[in-house]
Amino acid sequence: MAARGTACIVAVLALLPPLAHAQGRSELLDRLVRAYPDALATHDDTTITWRDGTVMPVDDGASDKPFDQLLRNASILDQMRLSYPSGSAGPPAVNADPGRFRNEAFFKKMYGDCNTAEVRRNLVTITWLSKSWGKPVQVTRVNGVAERLKQVSAEIDALDPALRAAAFPIAGVLSCRAVADTGRMSMHSYAAAIDLNLKVSDYWLWAGKGKTIPYKNRMPQEIVDIFERHGFIWGGKWYHYDTMHFEYRPELLEK
Repeated sequence: MAARGTACIVAVLALLPPLAHAQGRSELLDRLVRAYPDALATHDDTTITWRDGTVMPVDDGASDKPFDQLLRNASILDQMRLSYPSGSAGPPAVNADPGRFRNEAFFKKMYGDCNTAEVRRNLVTITWLSKSWGKPVQVTRVNGVAERLKQVSAEIDALDPALRAAAFPIAGVLSCRAVADTGRMSMHSYAAAIDLNLKVSDYWLWAGKGKTIPYKNRMPQEIVDIFERHGFIWGGKWYHYDTMHFEYRPELLEK
């Protein structure tokens, strides 16, 4: 049984794309600190130091986690394990989910716990697509997310009507819930993610649970490009795709 379990782990790891941290631990942590300058002060390759003096380890010493464990128990370095392909890209490789590995302690420290008042006291109201939809939406002000979404909204509003129709009505921003297949808190729990129009969206679980997942997408590339320019990654770049979903993860978009 032990041999069979080891073989299964090796098989799963073999499906993962090349590791982003082949670039080097120090370089990745430099990117992380640059991505969140209001929150993070520095790192020493083994820990990150927050501006309030809090110190967190960046690694848990486990170098051979299977894919499911990376989803459920990611270290801070694991978050950057897979490279995110900005711009136009083809269907993702098996288990290529850049950004889905999230260290819950890191993001709770950053944005707060949605089960308390921590997240809500940082919410501000913006108008989403003032020319096309014009509804109020509450998002976090942490890391300038609200201001960035205002810019995203204005740029989408300037698109052709046939394109911008994919961006409204939205399916939500703040939602204090866990991700369906990981049990870990969604980025919606921090009001740092937005889901767009359900009618033009596709989600991997809607495709059923076969041996492979057929890729589907109807989200216009023009909308994806706008979000990426402002620091948001897109769930359509995941093998376990969620094409309505955009979340603020600037550390994955730095060139």
